[in-house]
Amino acid sequence: MDSTSMPFQPHVLPARLLSIFQVLWTNAKAYYWDVLKEIQNLSRNAECSTRNVRYMQMQGGGHSFGANLSSHLRFSFFDHQNDSSEVPCGFLKKFPMSDSDKMAMEKCESVVVVSAIFNDHDKIRQPRGLGSQTLENVCFFMFIDDVTLKGLQCHGLISTYSSGYKIGVWRIVKVTKEDLYYNPAMNGVIPKYLVHRLFPNSQFSVWIDAKLQLMVDPLLLIHSLVISENADMAISKHPHFVHTMEEAMATARWKKWWDLNALKMQMETYCENGLQPWSPTKMPYSSDVPDSALILRKHGLRSNLFSCLIFNELEAFNPRDQLAFAFVRDHMNPKLKLNMFQVEVLEQVTVEYRHNLKPSDVSFAKKSSMTTKTIRAQPHLLHQNGSCSSKCQQYLATMWGSHQ
Repeated sequence: MDSTSMPFQPHVLPARLLSIFQVLWTNAKAYYWDVLKEIQNLSRNAECSTRNVRYMQMQGGGHSFGANLSSHLRFSFFDHQNDSSEVPCGFLKKFPMSDSDKMAMEKCESVVVVSAIFNDHDKIRQPRGLGSQTLENVCFFMFIDDVTLKGLQCHGLISTYSSGYKIGVWRIVKVTKEDLYYNPAMNGVIPKYLVHRLFPNSQFSVWIDAKLQLMVDPLLLIHSLVISENADMAISKHPHFVHTMEEAMATARWKKWWDLNALKMQMETYCENGLQPWSPTKMPYSSDVPDSALILRKHGLRSNLFSCLIFNELEAFNPRDQLAFAFVRDHMNPKLKLNMFQVEVLEQVTVEYRHNLKPSDVSFAKKSSMTTKTIRAQPHLLHQNGSCSSKCQQYLATMWGSHQ
């Protein structure tokens, strides 16, 4: 994706998407007020909804943020028939943020836009194209750690004497990572997937990776991709992959996760418990692999349950959320109403930038690199051709057969 802002180019979009973007770009000013009013009404009426997920609560001090459950126990929560049953969903120990930040998050009652930068991995980018009343109806929160905070202070973006931080539209929330996970990426999973718990009174949310700059008003995006589609969640399809195993192989090939042995074990676990390649029988789910850099949600029973279940999988294995996505989606009950939109949509509503080349805290980077050397998969987990594990042979045979 180009790192410069591009004008709307309808010729690159599939025909069925043109109507959405003709509204967004051609008639945005005309219907902005209608969208604002509708979302306000939906947010007020959502208070009447009684069905939601009940969460396991912290007992005493809590030794870990997540439940650290076995696969058997995690999977037992997928079939959520009883609304009174509690689901593990993080927060088994206190989330390390200030009381003032917590109060501000609880006051966000309609729409929240959330992002995170840990280990000074990205720059803070301001959204563009906001309507005149958006900042009065949408909260913007950016979660950072101490390493990122030092970088912002070094560049004079935040005062070292201030206890409350704000940069542009973003309220900055400092998180003490020593009380969470050692891996910064796993800490980023918390605001990404547990946004409904951090913002318990918000009715809609937009997660945007810090590498992206939002180019369209979030109210218009939520209305067009979630509300108008009667969806619980909207997320882009991956530009290249359709099957989970394709993403797993790319993760190993490009060393996106350092423990290949654990990666093999994860895929074996899912194959053994019913993971299937994508096929037309999975429709209306049009792919098994998302690009999760932008996630739009209507908070409710189905989307909250999905978010809890996938968080538990990421904690159990690794923060590569694309690997657990289809397994959770296909096995959970009630079923998620999902709008998997075309990647061209993502390219029109966001601009992607490179990650920072060097973290501000060089000593942390050196320490991290020393402890995350790639661990090769053990030979007994591999098929004789060196490309697949025995428990996933049927999956791969079906997947490769679909490509012929």
